[in-house]
Amino acid sequence: MKHKLRGATLAVVSALVLPALALSSAVSADDHGKKPLSVEVLWELKRIGSPVISPQGTHIVAPVTEYNVENDEGSTQLWLFSPNGDMQRPLTAEGFRASEPVFSPDGKHLAFISQRQEDDAGQIYVLPMDAPGEATRITNVPTGVNGLKWVGQHLYFVSNVWPELSWDEMKERMDTEKNDHISAHQWNALPYSSFDRYLDENRESYVFRVAPTGGNVEPVTQSMGWELSRSGAGAGSYDVDTGERYIAFVSDSERDGVTPNYDIFLAPLQEEGEVTNLTEGNLGSDSNPTFNSSGNLLAYTQQSIPGFYADTAKLKVYDVNRESTEALAADWDRSVTNITWTPDSRGIYSVVADEATNRVYHIDVRRDRVRAITAETDFGGLSIANNNVLVGTNQSFLHPAQLVSINTRNGSTTRLDTFNDDVLANVDLGTYESVTYEGHNGKPIQMWVHYPPGFDSSKKYPLFLLIHGGPHNAISNGFHYRWNAQTFASWGYVTAWHNFHGSSSFGQEFADSINPDWVTAPYEDTIKAAKWFQEKSWIDNDRLFAGGASYGGYLSTILLGKPHPFDALLIHAPVYNMYSQMSADFAVHADRFGHYWERPEIYQSISPHYFAENFNTPALLIHGLRDLRVPVGQSFELFRTLQSRNVESRMIYFPDENHWILKPNNSIYWYNEVKRWVEQHTPPGAR
Repeated sequence: MKHKLRGATLAVVSALVLPALALSSAVSADDHGKKPLSVEVLWELKRIGSPVISPQGTHIVAPVTEYNVENDEGSTQLWLFSPNGDMQRPLTAEGFRASEPVFSPDGKHLAFISQRQEDDAGQIYVLPMDAPGEATRITNVPTGVNGLKWVGQHLYFVSNVWPELSWDEMKERMDTEKNDHISAHQWNALPYSSFDRYLDENRESYVFRVAPTGGNVEPVTQSMGWELSRSGAGAGSYDVDTGERYIAFVSDSERDGVTPNYDIFLAPLQEEGEVTNLTEGNLGSDSNPTFNSSGNLLAYTQQSIPGFYADTAKLKVYDVNRESTEALAADWDRSVTNITWTPDSRGIYSVVADEATNRVYHIDVRRDRVRAITAETDFGGLSIANNNVLVGTNQSFLHPAQLVSINTRNGSTTRLDTFNDDVLANVDLGTYESVTYEGHNGKPIQMWVHYPPGFDSSKKYPLFLLIHGGPHNAISNGFHYRWNAQTFASWGYVTAWHNFHGSSSFGQEFADSINPDWVTAPYEDTIKAAKWFQEKSWIDNDRLFAGGASYGGYLSTILLGKPHPFDALLIHAPVYNMYSQMSADFAVHADRFGHYWERPEIYQSISPHYFAENFNTPALLIHGLRDLRVPVGQSFELFRTLQSRNVESRMIYFPDENHWILKPNNSIYWYNEVKRWVEQHTPPGAR
């Protein structure tokens, strides 16, 4: 229910992050004639993926995806870049998807995964780098390949197979299933789904290998008795040392599919030997096994709390020769979720979420010291050469991912690509800043505030308050295609993301502060964020709007049943009924705090459907049928409730989308319908 709240004055603790973002009073002359950052512009932009640099540091390759809106599809080419930024050219043909590029140890060849016209699934292709030539397919695996690595004399990969069948028998079975006109799925145990696909319980994921010239595909882990995760096994699920003596991989030691306990296992490759669980006894998730260059050290990340995906991930290093484990940066209150060893094995680079920014850090292995390399804007996809050249991607709210080399001494970057410059040169972007306000229990809450192009502080603007998902997925200084704050701001709104209690990157205590009570602190933080804006002279208190997706949709539904100042709401893929959410692949709180029949008081206190008698705010609901993270029935339950209460509401349903709206034309429709709803209830522009 909408209610104009009055409360304590909230102070701004921090000012602008960037001095250049001072609030302007008018559009600059250079901005005249430019177009806003519309959804159509978003789909014009090329999207750069994580790069790889050759061992010698002479070549850089990155996947680049572009979309054809008319055909409603995208294609991904691999592009070649020089380390000094003076060359970029495509390596693979247009019209196909190429992914997971990896260099050979000598840098003379590049392997990647692609599905060409003759392929039933993604296969490994190898391309020469030191001479002209076409890519050669070296596998014909009917179940497809992913998780590609080139180590020593072999290409390693993951495939989801029927373990009792040969490759020919798998091919025959897949052809039969394709033509038998039976669509039924059957399960006798969990898991049965993952995000947007149903799992075949008879198939298991293992590591295989093949020679770079092709030939016989050899099973690596299948005989070891431990399968990789059925829901998301890939390159991060295993690693092989450079001498091909050992393989380390992640597997669920519980094996029951209900309460997984992912451990790191180590096994010899050159001779038969015992498979060792290196993390036995730890009930949280162990992930990201990564060998150093000599293969004597294995780094990995470790969480200690089962069922809590935002638990701080600690960095551990296992000495293969000494059979001992050491914790690095044990007292550091940040999560390490990716590992890039330095060539000399003295350090590790990692992109770490730190106070709403994904920064590059260096962890000194010998001295156990942590040092920030970069400060502002988001980094990702690190890759390092033997000559210590470090490359990655860099993005901000104002530009999509760019390919950069990173100076590891001072954090400065050199841009290596020129993608999207022609498009963005004609786009009128607004400005943004980071502020801090007082939230629940007087704790400081960080918030990103985006101002529309030509913002004039002497006038009044409507507010569009965005509520992020997770609930632990903090919004960082990066470019978002599905929920682009600058696009919303270009409609004529001051737009904001607040990193409420529970958000990651602010430490363990802050992230865990909302468990199991998902309502109290985030709700209060949201109301106080609105209050912070209501006290600004440039906000029109009669034009306030809020909305979000996933947990953001859930919290927006909580707002429906509690006092709030918003004229209308946007609710995308929400959890409306905590009890029926048990049907999803993500059962809220069950692993850690018990099921609803064991702890009904928890679920009743945080389930929005218990507050339905208070619903009276207009709401736009959006959901995709293929969403198995939050099944579409959640939105239909909410829509029927709102309609039964005669509350103005609209339901948009995408039968071919999952938790996210990913197809170009569906995305354009999504943005346009959101714009229509927002403008209907909170008219845009300065007054």
